Amino acid sequence: MLRRVMIKDVRTVAEGIKAFYFEEGLKFIPGQFIMLWLPGIGEKPFSLAGDNAIIVKKVGPFTSTLFNIRAGDYVWIRGPYGNGFRPRGEKIALVAGGIGIPPLYALAKLWRDKFDRITLIYGARTEKEVALLDVKKYVDEVIITTDDGSSGRKGFPTDVLKARKKEFDYVYACGPEAMLKSVLEVMEYRNVQISAERYMRCGIGVCGSCALGKYLVCRDGPVFEGRKLVGIL
Repeated sequence: MLRRVMIKDVRTVAEGIKAFYFEEGLKFIPGQFIMLWLPGIGEKPFSLAGDNAIIVKKVGPFTSTLFNIRAGDYVWIRGPYGNGFRPRGEKIALVAGGIGIPPLYALAKLWRDKFDRITLIYGARTEKEVALLDVKKYVDEVIITTDDGSSGRKGFPTDVLKARKKEFDYVYACGPEAMLKSVLEVMEYRNVQISAERYMRCGIGVCGSCALGKYLVCRDGPVFEGRKLVGIL
């Protein structure tokens, strides 16, 4: 059901990236998403970074309009939708690429006590696009990679995962599809859950726009266990 919610706060967290905080909290599982509607503009899906927060990168007309929203303004949302992560493992790695950080941030914040050790491996194009928020409060180690080497290690988060794979008994990942495919291959599709990215229009499994092989990401995901994606991703 579509409902109107007030924006309580807006914070710039990196270049071209903002966090929007709703006045009301939502009951959700890390990995789930909402559909956000702006009258006259359209509707887009966003993973929840908390019970009242989304993190948005400015990439087109919709997000450009959203970036003009200020505290006290209203937006319309429906959800949360989809399947979230399931807590598995003891020494885990969170592998985030670009704007894939929100559901992994939510996982670390809400489920910190469910794991013995959490390592975040976070990749961005440049130092200016590193959007960590206060994630260091909830993880034991943060490893940054950037495409240009301007922050942390030069390279990709999957380079780190491959080198340190034996340290982790479970991996959670969200980011560009090419990165997710690499994560699945490094983990041999075992002991891994990924949050898939696909273009979504309805969010409830009706329109079929988010097809991923035999699955619909909005209905069957966005979180998938690796073994389900063998031969698909």
